Amino acid sequence: MSRVVAAMFALLLGLPPALAATAPIKAPVKLKVGDVAPQFARDDVQGRHFDLRAQRGKIVLIDFWASWCPPCIVEIPHLGQLQKKYGARGFQAVGVSMDDSADTTKETMQKIPFHYPVVLGDAKFGNLYGGVLGLPLQFLVGADGKILAIWSGEMPTTTLDKGIAAALKTLGPG
Repeated sequence: MSRVVAAMFALLLGLPPALAATAPIKAPVKLKVGDVAPQFARDDVQGRHFDLRAQRGKIVLIDFWASWCPPCIVEIPHLGQLQKKYGARGFQAVGVSMDDSADTTKETMQKIPFHYPVVLGDAKFGNLYGGVLGLPLQFLVGADGKILAIWSGEMPTTTLDKGIAAALKTLGPG
């Protein structure tokens, strides 16, 4: 964004122009298959630490969801089943709740059993993953930390199943 445009926005928002000129606005970088998944480390809703880098060597499904998203809610039990089925083989699901509050996320988690960690997301976290403009949004990450697949919106559970099964084959027999 040019300094002139930033200064105009600052005036419209009632901010000092100097502030806008020194604070560049970063647009999210769209991720694609083959990119290294952006690193994150956060405490999950239960207070346990989740670090994506510590998952290297595993297949990781990062699932952006929200309580107000019907397709998200429908697929959560299936993701739990996949975690139970493939966890011992090197699969790890992690939910990223895009709800506005931890309380809303915790209420949802009391109604629906999650069998995997859930961390809280926000706009900054979403921008790290290319901008989360629709839910559900999932990134399948390989053992090397690179993105193997990106799925956006409602889809058949068989799509996830096939993608995860194929990714697990790269880890060897299991």
